Amino acid sequence: MIEALKDDAIVKKVGGQFRLTALVQRRMKEIIDGSRPLVDTEGKNLVEIVVDEILHDKISIDYTQTEGLNRLDKEGLFLEEDLSTN
Repeated sequence: MIEALKDDAIVKKVGGQFRLTALVQRRMKEIIDGSRPLVDTEGKNLVEIVVDEILHDKISIDYTQTEGLNRLDKEGLFLEEDLSTN
């Protein structure tokens, strides 16, 4: 198992387990489809490459693409303006 995934730091970095899973899956597909990895790949499998990219801040979630969805603040709480519109 990848050691970085045992630590909650990577989960907190992207905003939760589901966001981490979505980010890893999306990035893996991009690499499979021909995108170049943004970190050293020697001796690493695809998941290790993507996790390394996340840990080195090479990739992140683009929150501008989630407009209209409830957004979370840094503490993982829903933003007030999003709650008032529901």
